[in-house]
Amino acid sequence: MKKLYLIIILFSLSNQVVFADNLQQKEINILKNLRCLVCQGQSIADSNSDFAQTIKLVIRDLINQNKDDQEIYNFLNSKYGQWILYKPKFNLNNFLLWFFPYFILLIGVFLIFKVLKKRENS
Repeated sequence: MKKLYLIIILFSLSNQVVFADNLQQKEINILKNLRCLVCQGQSIADSNSDFAQTIKLVIRDLINQNKDDQEIYNFLNSKYGQWILYKPKFNLNNFLLWFFPYFILLIGVFLIFKVLKKRENS
């Protein structure tokens, strides 16, 4: 009987460790997808600024409240705007930002094709 209790206790402890590890990994994934507004070249996960430390606490609290990733991103987006997200949502306001590089690439290919066509005819 003591062996059974020991097995049950060990099983429940291992489940708690795995659950805590999953929560910690979820927290790290979220922090890596957020930009620090103070040290703009770093993610929240890499930054040691006061702002980043505060956001880390906020995210930990939101995870403990069983919020999913999208709810956390929406909350931070409403507080700090899309700048905090490394991958902002696609909408009409940032359409040009998303497609401008492809547009320039197409224009460049078209111009190269046109120049080559002219040389061939000459």
